[in-house]
Amino acid sequence: MLITDVSVRVFRHTTRRHADEAGHAHPGPPHKVALAILTLRTEDGDEGYAFAPPEVLRDHVIDKFVRKVLIGQDHRDRERLWHELAHWQRGSAAQLTDRTLAAVDTALWDLAGRALKQPVYKLIGGWRDAVPAYGSIMCGDEMEGGLATPEDYARFAEALVERGYKGIKLHTWMPPVSWAPDVEMDLKACAAVREAVGPGIALMIDAFHWYSRTDALKLGKGLEKLGFDWIEEPMDEQSMASYRWLADNLDIPVLGPESAAGKHMARGDWAAAGACDILRTGVSDVGGLTPALKTMRLAEGFGMDCEVHGNQSPNLHVVAASRNCRWYERGLLHPFLDYDDGFDYLTSLSDPMDAQGLVHVPDRPGLGDEIDFDFIEDNRIA
Repeated sequence: MLITDVSVRVFRHTTRRHADEAGHAHPGPPHKVALAILTLRTEDGDEGYAFAPPEVLRDHVIDKFVRKVLIGQDHRDRERLWHELAHWQRGSAAQLTDRTLAAVDTALWDLAGRALKQPVYKLIGGWRDAVPAYGSIMCGDEMEGGLATPEDYARFAEALVERGYKGIKLHTWMPPVSWAPDVEMDLKACAAVREAVGPGIALMIDAFHWYSRTDALKLGKGLEKLGFDWIEEPMDEQSMASYRWLADNLDIPVLGPESAAGKHMARGDWAAAGACDILRTGVSDVGGLTPALKTMRLAEGFGMDCEVHGNQSPNLHVVAASRNCRWYERGLLHPFLDYDDGFDYLTSLSDPMDAQGLVHVPDRPGLGDEIDFDFIEDNRIA
């Protein structure tokens, strides 16, 4: 039961996802990128795993904080271990981030499931074993035939509906696209998608994150006419007051916060202040499955839905264990990429979707990731 080893392996894998200078993902030629896998091992030989960028699992952070908290401790005490690790953040000079907490907490949950030979969502308390997915489209670009025009979005939305998605979320154009941002172009893309898919498909938008209040209001009013299900992060989330103002002035639900710091506590403040109509959480955003579940439960106490940001197995298990979450976010998607190709370090998809748009939670122990350890060893760089 006691944790005896904490290790990190860094390896390279191939992807066609490229980040622009603002960090947005776009398709491109295959290239190698680095990824890290965190492994927690117990005296009984059980292991739990989590993937993260190498920067999140730096040697100094793992040695000074993570090993200090975990080694010699009962891995089942996830709540206590999460709080002890979070306690070290204050004096870490911002080196121990919520992303690191998320990786450690994810590996602890995976370890518990693998040790007990149960899926994580069943340990939490399962609500369902299949969840509806919305197709989350990549940010707009200037690629011919990609996502350069409203018509491009409309064609791609039709393809997503044909694939089985019952909901679609647009990420519209943002810098460094030469002419972005532009509220009118956002609304043209949203109108083209609505016309293409009809009234029976749920539509959402994640727009430019730094619009002014007046631009965000203009966008929201336009989305109301198009029957969109929510508007997400059109303004800087450091101003909760701006979101309270926006929620007061729109009929369309406002969803948030996504990027705001403060774990589940900040999300409680947003709910209490009326700064959103649908709460937002995500395993990497708030510091792990443990605080993501706290966010979900506090939203339920306010009579609110809580949508989970991001894909892959940790977020999928949170959704599967939650009654007040409507969707699983699947993506990011683009006409020039096939999401179902998966990742070369996993031997199967963590979130397979059927023709009816339902993602089925794998009934495998832990988080259910089928990791190709031979691939990782063959491609190790540290």
